[in-house]
Amino acid sequence: MLPPCFSEARGFFFYTLLHSFTFVFRMQSSQKYILGISAFYHDSAAAILRDGEIIAAAQEERFTRKKHDPGFPIHAIRYCLKTAGISLNALEAIAFYDKPLLKFERLLETYYDHAPRGIRSFWQAIPVWLKEKLFFKRLLKQNLLETDANFIYNNATILFPEHHLSHQASAFFPSPFKEAAIITLDGVGEWTTTSIAKGTGEKIEVLREIHFPHSLGLLYSSFTYFLGFKVNSGEYKMMGLAPYGQPDSEELRRFIDIIKNNLIKIKPDGSFQLQLKYFTYPTGLRMVDDQQWGKLFGLPARKPESELLQSHCNIALAIQKVTEEIILKIAKTAKDLTGSDNLCLAGGVALNCVANGQIQNEKLYKNIFIQPAAGDAGGALGAGLAAHYIYFNNKRKTTISDSMQGSYLGPSFDELDIGLFVRDNHIKYKKYSNFKDVYQVISSHLAKGKIVGWFQGRMEYGPRALGNRSILGNPRKTDMQKKLNLKIKYRESFRPFAPAVLAERVLDYFSIYSSSPYMLLVQSVLPKHRNELPENYPKLPIKEKLYYQRSNIPAVTHIDFSARIQTVHKETNPKFHQLLQAFEAKTGCPMLVNTSFNVRGEPIVCTPEDAYRCFMHTEMDYLVMENFIFDKKEQPAVEKSGFENTFELD
Repeated sequence: MLPPCFSEARGFFFYTLLHSFTFVFRMQSSQKYILGISAFYHDSAAAILRDGEIIAAAQEERFTRKKHDPGFPIHAIRYCLKTAGISLNALEAIAFYDKPLLKFERLLETYYDHAPRGIRSFWQAIPVWLKEKLFFKRLLKQNLLETDANFIYNNATILFPEHHLSHQASAFFPSPFKEAAIITLDGVGEWTTTSIAKGTGEKIEVLREIHFPHSLGLLYSSFTYFLGFKVNSGEYKMMGLAPYGQPDSEELRRFIDIIKNNLIKIKPDGSFQLQLKYFTYPTGLRMVDDQQWGKLFGLPARKPESELLQSHCNIALAIQKVTEEIILKIAKTAKDLTGSDNLCLAGGVALNCVANGQIQNEKLYKNIFIQPAAGDAGGALGAGLAAHYIYFNNKRKTTISDSMQGSYLGPSFDELDIGLFVRDNHIKYKKYSNFKDVYQVISSHLAKGKIVGWFQGRMEYGPRALGNRSILGNPRKTDMQKKLNLKIKYRESFRPFAPAVLAERVLDYFSIYSSSPYMLLVQSVLPKHRNELPENYPKLPIKEKLYYQRSNIPAVTHIDFSARIQTVHKETNPKFHQLLQAFEAKTGCPMLVNTSFNVRGEPIVCTPEDAYRCFMHTEMDYLVMENFIFDKKEQPAVEKSGFENTFELD
């Protein structure tokens, strides 16, 4: 077992790549295509490159409508190939985002080290590996043949970069930096859970690693589980719950001490060691032992959907604070090791936008780039990029901005597609020949407090809706957060919303040191926009805190005066930018509430049919698909989704 502190990287990725790659000679074409795939854990995805340029990328869940779909991304692959205009047989390489055999080694070693504990988990996991995953190339071939019956397996080079190399490549290679420190943090890949690397040109050099079972991502997910949220999706909820903790309370200090004294040992360089007797995830079917943690923290594990107590908020804040402390220490170590002014972040923990904001506030780095699809979905893109630059040794060209194209890499549907959909389904709508009219009409509705589904252009790649598959609202309305959560999203009322703000106006409202196009930085609302809080505010019940008007943009101001900011740029999203300009002209406010176009438990919408269905089963007022506007009052009545009014705080 490797030590839990930062260790020197075993071998190096380039050489391990060579040992696991199968090289097949094939005819060279003028354009080289590489397909990246992630699958079989959660958030399966596919991405395709043409001569290193990102052509398309999407998660499988958007097509199958199964949230966090782990299955082989047949639909996402077909979409990528269609966008590139090629078949599977035209690919130079297919890159899978991790090494299955190395992961199998980790499973066997872990079960051996913990035997006889974990026997139930062993008997569930091993048959699947012996039947399918152990013979992964055969499994891959079968799935690719299902994707395209004419696929010839030996036509393309099949590559298996390590999981964290895929994360590193997904962050560094699309960044605008010639060189950068790279930090990846997640649950676990094969062995690695945390890494520090240095990216230079076409090379990635790993400098430090932490290995399973010591994992910051799994520590955070353990608290997600203990607080009654779903692992691998509820982490956002816990991060949103944390600000409701009482920052000066004795209980918070006690919880932080419990975490540091019992669950994790943190070293000055940010490396850490979990006290494994408190965790069951290495070999168990759950993250932790509920009774053991209940005794440790002095309260039982919260049951899903049950009442949220102040102690739950304090626990969420405690683990968030500890997580931020560790990430900041790792960021400082990465700075010391690399000497770089640039930082790239990836891995699921890199989606913790509060911690990202803290890194920015430390001013260790002049520039930070966070992969917008930082989790496993982004591994598909990273695998393809690692193949292009490291395996095939292609030269890299950097540009002023990143190469993610705003993360608008998914399917689009034009006027003809939407026209056919509404015709075939006899849907009432109003169509505008001039988009300026759309902006004027919709900005007027938004100014009046109406809620709008906004469906434009290419779907976003990654977990955030960035203005193409979004639900929009007026941030100045005091009831907007409550209305969006309870009447539109059908989710817990404490969940915060993000401001989408004109990039050129962001400094008028927020304390932020850079653009934030991917909604991955949390920073503060400027004092001039805040309202004074009552002296007893920290001790108020959760519900009273939630509905107290804290600023003149209350729908996007969290209770600690923070906001998860998206800067909207005319270069990457001209339509959304023009809508914001029209809204500002009417209201003086250069921002809108932006939340993903979906309801609780469903993926973000992909097609016009998805969008219309979601529109009809919520209390949205208007839907805009390209230049088509749908008024709810003109649509036939439908049964609601069944989630209504179930998430009000008691």
